[in-house]
Amino acid sequence: MIVVAGEALIDLVPAGKAPGGDPAGDLPALLPRRGGGPYNTAVALGRLGTPAAFCSRVSTDGFGEALLAGLRAAGVDTSLVQRGPEPTTLAVADIGADGSAGYGFYAQGTADRLFELPGPLPGTARALCLGTCSLVLEPGASAYEALLRREAERGVFTLLDPNVRPGLIPDADAYRARFRSWLPYVSVLKLSAEDARWLGGSPGEWLAAGPAAVVVTHGGEGLAVHTRSGGRIAVPAPRVEVTDTIGAGDTVNAALLHRLAALQGALDGPARLDGPAWRDALSFAARAAALTCTRAGAEPPYGAELSS
Repeated sequence: MIVVAGEALIDLVPAGKAPGGDPAGDLPALLPRRGGGPYNTAVALGRLGTPAAFCSRVSTDGFGEALLAGLRAAGVDTSLVQRGPEPTTLAVADIGADGSAGYGFYAQGTADRLFELPGPLPGTARALCLGTCSLVLEPGASAYEALLRREAERGVFTLLDPNVRPGLIPDADAYRARFRSWLPYVSVLKLSAEDARWLGGSPGEWLAAGPAAVVVTHGGEGLAVHTRSGGRIAVPAPRVEVTDTIGAGDTVNAALLHRLAALQGALDGPARLDGPAWRDALSFAARAAALTCTRAGAEPPYGAELSS
């Protein structure tokens, strides 16, 4: 089982223009979509057919119930989900002409911020994936950080995707220092080229701090892995008609974990993976992310769609 820990929220995605007149210009209709980086990753794992569990704190409001329903529909175990009466976090998406998405967050006093460190994860847990807002917003961020350190110290494979949201980070330098403190507990670091520039560092520096591999996504140009041996393997992204990029990076997380879990020993010793194994995992992740980009909102593909 792969455990994904972090926030679940509702993306409000523009859907054309709202009907009726507005002297300042029509306002776009906003459609609610299930989201949150870790949530999307868990759903994507379930759809790919990998046993997965979601570890978070989810509201008891209507949005929270819809989020849990989405997890269950994907076959994701929700027994590690904490519940609370606080509202669900909202993220208002702004879609650019190229399909890229920016976000404004309404996260004050929301349920996922009050996540508490859970007891031991199930004995079947082979990997833990964390990232995005959950490692920024306190007090929950400290609990997620403690979970990362505890599970890494007991030998669980860990994947970290910082998925940086600068608007949520009040002190950029403090966050960058905190990010570096996580690296000794990370098996694979995955981040976008934009995140890498914002964090200020290089794959070589990050590898020296702990991870066995660093995977960097480059949008429509594909993705690459940097390993401790000094190697770099890159694969192109399939050419598709992009609707938006919401959930593409989260799908990469899930696809990488899905493919690595299928390789004998990969989650026990990722540093031993050879070039062909990494190329296979990256190519699979690129195909999965490309399919996600053809759909509105975070709608990762099912395993059957990638086997055809």
